[in-house]
Amino acid sequence: MKTLHIVTGLLALLAGAAALYASKGSRWHRNSGQVFGATMVLMTASALVMALFVHLNRLNVIAASLTLYLVLSGWSSVIRPLAQSRLWLSAQMTMGLTVTLCAGWWSQLAFASSDGRIDGMLPQPIVAFGFIALIGASMDLRLLLGGSLAGGHRLARHLWRMSTAMLIATTSLFLGQPRFLPEFLRESMPLRALPVLLVLGVMGYWLVRVLVMKGLKRRSRRTGDGVAAVSPAVIGR
Repeated sequence: MKTLHIVTGLLALLAGAAALYASKGSRWHRNSGQVFGATMVLMTASALVMALFVHLNRLNVIAASLTLYLVLSGWSSVIRPLAQSRLWLSAQMTMGLTVTLCAGWWSQLAFASSDGRIDGMLPQPIVAFGFIALIGASMDLRLLLGGSLAGGHRLARHLWRMSTAMLIATTSLFLGQPRFLPEFLRESMPLRALPVLLVLGVMGYWLVRVLVMKGLKRRSRRTGDGVAAVSPAVIGR
């Protein structure tokens, strides 16, 4: 199980990096994205099994569950039959809320314990993961209550969820488990932080490009159409 987790985790990081930096919508992006999604599901499933049944670690349970939720909901956003399915959206929201509730419960147990920990881990990361799950579940609820999922918003949903899953996996390896890295990386925090910062930067770039830049282009096109419609009347006067 541990070998499966390590191998699929490394493959997921490589495929995720390729998908993140590739031109969105290209064949390279689609193929690497499919590999990323499949390997992330296997990686998080193996992490859940180990965290629950091999060596109890509720922080890892929350991290793996959140990552699995983000991958499944982000992946399905670009598959139209699933993106438009209320049943599938309800299942996603339920998963996100479950992660949120478990994170809240276990973080409270940690804060109330004598050493302020749970399973030897500090509760602050659990709180952060629970907050991310709550944001995702709230967006799922908004869609269920009549929101639309099309155009830039559909792409943004896909981007932020898959990129956040990639960010969690990258942080887990480079900052959380440095013993698996070469010695020159283990001894340099700036070098280990660099991949995390790169993922954050590329994620921010694509979200701004999809939401802000495309919105501005649509607005300018509408303005241009309005000018074109009014111009003949103005000239005729």
